[in-house]
Amino acid sequence: MRNLLLTLVLLVGLTGCATHTGKPLTSWYEGGNRTAILDFIQRTTDPNSPDFVPEAERIAVFDNDGCLWAEQPAYFQLLFAIDRIHAMAPDHPEWKTTEPYKSILAGDTKALAAQGEHAILELVMTTHAGMTTDEFDHSAREWLATATHPTTGRLYTDMVYQPMLELLGILRAHGYKTFIVSGGGIDLIRVFSEEVYGIPPEQVVGSSIKTAFEMTDHGPVIRRLAEINFIDDKAGKPVGIHQHIGRRPVFAAGNSDGDLQMLQWNDAGDGPSLNLIIHHTDAEREWAYDRDSHIGKLDKALDAAQAEGWLVIDMARDWKAVYPQ
Repeated sequence: MRNLLLTLVLLVGLTGCATHTGKPLTSWYEGGNRTAILDFIQRTTDPNSPDFVPEAERIAVFDNDGCLWAEQPAYFQLLFAIDRIHAMAPDHPEWKTTEPYKSILAGDTKALAAQGEHAILELVMTTHAGMTTDEFDHSAREWLATATHPTTGRLYTDMVYQPMLELLGILRAHGYKTFIVSGGGIDLIRVFSEEVYGIPPEQVVGSSIKTAFEMTDHGPVIRRLAEINFIDDKAGKPVGIHQHIGRRPVFAAGNSDGDLQMLQWNDAGDGPSLNLIIHHTDAEREWAYDRDSHIGKLDKALDAAQAEGWLVIDMARDWKAVYPQ
């Protein structure tokens, strides 16, 4: 069913952006933001346009949490680790008085979120370090196939944003290569990115822990180590783009201050560029939050968007639908 959805999204994108016929981006309301996106795609893919970008240079990067799928009441990778902590807790009585485990076992996700990304990475290392990459892959697939969101009751992979699926599709239909550049764990995102977004694992950039090759009695494995390798957030995002992609993007999308440096890097290129920020303004269909949120805080990046003329996508006003139906 999901592959059919992605096929339909791609077909929508093929219906002629240059003439704006065929109603591309059907889950977007008519308006300035939708028009600006379509115009940018037209200008950068028309060989007769002064803003034409050769296909090899058409790089589009997207944050994941809060940009391609939801991120409240906590980052989904954190909820994945929390489920594992509860399963492992009987063997670790010391966790009842030790952070960040104490907050988890008490159900205090706000206190946990306030401890920042390093607390989250510690949880990820605790729950999945020592596994082989194949074992982690199996664990993640099993969780994604069965775990449901505490508020909506949906599978987490059903909480992707329909308008962004359409945007990914129309970009690819016009020769753009789409990448995820996320502060989330690279190995978790790679498990579902191709099936859900149409983005293959080699086009995912994310935070990671160190790994090591090991020869076992059953053959070679790659084992996950309890040591941080790279944090792909804030200033780490342009570094990750340079290391993994090797080209400066021309299209970038994010939703928080963690994406600010990625957007600045995109904006600083010599040729045309487009930045957009997803602004969570829809408390009825999703959540409304920005400057004061522990999750997906949007403060400095929102100011930068207003100063630099980046597109700010108002979820309530710009999107007809939020999740796939």
